[in-house]
Amino acid sequence: MSEEEKVIAQETNETETRTPTEAAMEAPAETAAEVPVEAAAEAASEAPAEASAEEITETPAEPTAEASEAAAETPAAPATEAPTESMADYDAAITASMKPIHEGDILKGTVIGVSDEELTVDLGIYTDGIVRREDASDDPDFTFRDFEIGQEISATVIRRDNAQGRIQLSLKAAAAVLGWERLQQLQKDQTNITVKISEAVKSGVTAYVEGIRGFIPASKLALSYVENLDEYVGREIEVRVITAEPEGKHLVLSARDILREKEREERKQRISNVEIGLVTEGTVETIKDYGAFINLGKGLSGLVHVSQISQQRVKHPGDVLKEGQKVKVKVIAVKDGKISLSMKALEDVAAQEIEEETYKMPKAENATTSLASLFKNIKL
Repeated sequence: MSEEEKVIAQETNETETRTPTEAAMEAPAETAAEVPVEAAAEAASEAPAEASAEEITETPAEPTAEASEAAAETPAAPATEAPTESMADYDAAITASMKPIHEGDILKGTVIGVSDEELTVDLGIYTDGIVRREDASDDPDFTFRDFEIGQEISATVIRRDNAQGRIQLSLKAAAAVLGWERLQQLQKDQTNITVKISEAVKSGVTAYVEGIRGFIPASKLALSYVENLDEYVGREIEVRVITAEPEGKHLVLSARDILREKEREERKQRISNVEIGLVTEGTVETIKDYGAFINLGKGLSGLVHVSQISQQRVKHPGDVLKEGQKVKVKVIAVKDGKISLSMKALEDVAAQEIEEETYKMPKAENATTSLASLFKNIKL
């Protein structure tokens, strides 16, 4: 083989060993431009799989130490599920907001605004409600200051659309229905409530409960009949509902029953502190066939049974005692909130003291004497 043929053969071998891609890259520009698109695609598909994998796959860079620590310190975000709301929820809200409103309806709402002259109420519908002061209560001392933001109230619709496009409400009208229901429940439960006396009227005073005017008779205002009713005007007292008749708008209150219960409780407490054997002075309060009640003061009284009046037999306490008489007594028993007294026990003590104070004769050896010793110092 000549030298020229060897050179041609070597070039041919090198050309066969190059990939179609390398050949295309080494070809002159005009040659590369002449290569059809289909041929280039076919050449690329015939490239070894290993070369493609090496070109595509790259070894990921190892994370730095700082990045690893930061990843370790960052907590994984908890997987939370978004709250799901059904169309039923929207339907209920839409239905409530579009509910037709009529005058006379009693609506519940939440107070969202308070001023001296009105309340603003969120009714959960297309507009807010307004309660003016004159529609709140007949009580001359009424004030909106007792209401708080967020407080729930019930009020009656008296106008569906006022000048401001809001619903006008009345607490008074609602109280005429709901107030009587609550008053009847208070009467049933015998619940104590605090009221402020508004004015004095004939035979009693008035006070407002749930916006409703109530009457307290003078005989129910204290433990005893009150003559000067004006002294109670403006005072706050604790009362109970004893009559609640919505048909006749008849509301009667009483403080006396509560005062009696408190008095009994206080008396029971004082009695528990009385010691048996105590000797004290009291006043005959009431005389009965079976004995006499003695007023010991501080709201305490006790009974001297007819058998404990004297050591001598007494047929009737009135034969020995009179109402208003001052006597000394001794506490002989305290049981079931009752104090038992005795006058006879003090007679026994007095007799014992007299016996102890009697003169004692001298001893026998010192008692002997003679007439000479008796007349020794007598001068004639």
